[in-house]
Amino acid sequence: MLVLLPPSETKRDGGDGPPLRLDALSHPALDAVRKALVEELVELAADPPASRAALGLSPAQDAEIARNAALWTAPTLPALHRYTGVLFDALDAGSLRGAAAARARARLAVGSALFGILRADDPVPAYRLSAGSALPGRGTLAARWKPVLEPELAAVAAAELVVDLRSGSYAALGRVPGAVTVTVLAEKPDGTRSVVSHFNKAHKGRLARVLAGTRAEPTDAAGVAAIARRAGMRVERAAQVLSVIVPA
Repeated sequence: MLVLLPPSETKRDGGDGPPLRLDALSHPALDAVRKALVEELVELAADPPASRAALGLSPAQDAEIARNAALWTAPTLPALHRYTGVLFDALDAGSLRGAAAARARARLAVGSALFGILRADDPVPAYRLSAGSALPGRGTLAARWKPVLEPELAAVAAAELVVDLRSGSYAALGRVPGAVTVTVLAEKPDGTRSVVSHFNKAHKGRLARVLAGTRAEPTDAAGVAAIARRAGMRVERAAQVLSVIVPA
């Protein structure tokens, strides 16, 4: 099973790994697009106003531009420890120990606008690029990623079950055939439901933690739902879509 996480805008600074080497990352079929995007971001960083416009930043966020300027030279961290924020706080991968930690490193991956897909241990620097960013003079990131990312994800899905927790904009970079997808619904006392927005990432992070550490090896959506229920989560299934039900 592979659990495909969305990235976060926020990322830890620094690291103790060597500078970025694309040949140290998994999924080498993605390296040509990775290299082009890294080089474009480094070049763009020399023009802060253009960087702000392309990346949706304010002048107060110029440190993000400095991160992009140093993409080839900055220290790296394993991808699973680079990203921060609500989902990764709920996942709390750093607290897993022993066999559960090993399973998490094998099962967790992150969708990335810059790198396409990263496995948990892939060493990457801090960066700023979102799925909706529009680099000057270039097509959309979805148009650039789909031709190479979708075949790569299809190959993964042919070998193991994929639970795709990515948001819509990141899923649009490359769809996963046959993936289990997850939505979070808030239920009121009268039974009416609405899609959770603010706490969506926290609930997906908790589900990712359960799936990352379990000894079970689910092969379909029903198996994923069973694991979540054993962990105390309320889950409903309709074909390949799981709905996590939480109180409003």
